Amino acid sequence: MNKVLITADRIIAGPAGQVTVDGAVLIESGVIAAVGAAADLEVSVDAEVPRLRCPGTTVMPGMTDCHVHLAFDAGPDPIRAVAEAEPDELAVAMADRAAQMLAAGVTTVRDLGDRDGLTVSLRESIGSGTTIGPRIVAATAPLTSHGGHCGFLGGEVTTDDDIRNQIARNAAAGADLIKVMASGGALTPSGPRMWEAQFTPGQLRLIVEEAARHGLGVAAHAHGTDTIADCVAAGVRTIEHCSWRTAEGIVYDPEITRRIVDTNVAVCRCVSGDWQLFLDQMGPERAKAMIEAIQEMREAGVRFIAGTDAGVPGARFGDYVGMLEFFASLGFSHAEILDMATVNPARALGLTDTGVLAPGMRADVIVIDGNPLTELEALRRIKHVFAAGRQVTE
Repeated sequence: MNKVLITADRIIAGPAGQVTVDGAVLIESGVIAAVGAAADLEVSVDAEVPRLRCPGTTVMPGMTDCHVHLAFDAGPDPIRAVAEAEPDELAVAMADRAAQMLAAGVTTVRDLGDRDGLTVSLRESIGSGTTIGPRIVAATAPLTSHGGHCGFLGGEVTTDDDIRNQIARNAAAGADLIKVMASGGALTPSGPRMWEAQFTPGQLRLIVEEAARHGLGVAAHAHGTDTIADCVAAGVRTIEHCSWRTAEGIVYDPEITRRIVDTNVAVCRCVSGDWQLFLDQMGPERAKAMIEAIQEMREAGVRFIAGTDAGVPGARFGDYVGMLEFFASLGFSHAEILDMATVNPARALGLTDTGVLAPGMRADVIVIDGNPLTELEALRRIKHVFAAGRQVTE
């Protein structure tokens, strides 16, 4: 459909405070042509243009998941599932997972670690219209230490030259950004522990500098409190997890948070839909410390972006809203949460053509049964999805 006028009870143009009651959005040739009052657009738009009338609904920008792993299967042993899969078989599975996310209203995903550049191939297939899926921002193989977190994805480095060469390989493969495993992680128990650094401060600076030389930003997986500080000092664009871990437990540092805010680093907390189980497994003391850290970061002005870590054990590809409900449970307003899913990611990822509904923007649009500003559960009731103007649900 080349051109369509969508009318709804409300349009959330973005940021979430901008609401047009009884509004309409005109899509033409893959972009937003107009946004405004339905009464005005019904008159000004040619009568031959198809109308999609959606009473009882909200129209808003498509959502973004800033942290996924399309190569992982969300099962109990994703390492084996990735390492042993044939490339063609894995590519088909990744396309299916991407389609699940699009059906859930997620029109952009940032994939932060795959093998063999498969996300780049999928990105191109979706971009050409051969495959239906969300826009993909791909990191390809994440940089990690020898034997380190997710080393099975092929990004192990040791020396400075290794770092330069791996970044060059990722850039040549079509990476949109560089991912660095700055600390250890739970998915790779044989590597450094979650709070332990995998790179020196000097190496992190080198990674940021080399990435910039190729025109790329850096996303840093960082659990450890000291590692978070090193990543901020190095100039990364986003911090993934940011869980403030030390050998003694969770140790939050407000001074590091101040630097995060001052340097405009976005934070992706990577919360999956099974967050209640995760909190139970942490135990009440650590869960309380983690929640308090998030709340203090919010009060300090940290810009949060939404990410599910989809693909790791328990993090299902179709359950994006479960992650948003976690933040609601901490007292975040629904408007804050919607911005975390739309306008904030666009800014953090450097995507200047999405995140809001405005003339000239890419037509990533979702139509929801209900009002997500009063009921987040409405985001599970997706009626229509448009990706770059193409209607992908009926």
